[in-house]
Amino acid sequence: MTMREQIEAAAARYPDQRSAIMPALLIAQREHGHLPGPVLEEVANILGVERIWVYELATFYTLFHIEPGGMFHLQLCDNVSCMLRHSEDLLRHLEEVLGIKKGGTTPDGLFTLSTVECLGACEMAPVMQVGDDYHGNLDVARIDALLDSLRAMARQVESEPAFARPPGE
Repeated sequence: MTMREQIEAAAARYPDQRSAIMPALLIAQREHGHLPGPVLEEVANILGVERIWVYELATFYTLFHIEPGGMFHLQLCDNVSCMLRHSEDLLRHLEEVLGIKKGGTTPDGLFTLSTVECLGACEMAPVMQVGDDYHGNLDVARIDALLDSLRAMARQVESEPAFARPPGE
């Protein structure tokens, strides 16, 4: 099914096309990896809504990415619960180990590092989201082990023949 067909099918579930913007953005991001201006315009055109409405949602929510990022997006929570459990120290460690600052992407394209206001997982503080997965009760050793695991996963993907990978990867 094309992106257009997927968005139209998702939009059919809503009485107002504006209500379908978020699902449409998720579909578009899955297709393109991020949401540059032309993709936002395409979503607006498919839904028949104002471009500004699509842009507002795409730039407000942290799950949408306007700029291309690394293979793994590391989103460290910096809300009060995580901060009280030393998330700032973990951020400094990540910046040092990865050689980038918050908001940056490693030169090899593997990691993008950012902080988010709240992941809603205070019981696991400090917590970080990588893709759709949460990793909690973090300390330096757990972060280092996670980074090693992600690097190994990236090497495995790179070693697979291109025909074995899903389209777009």
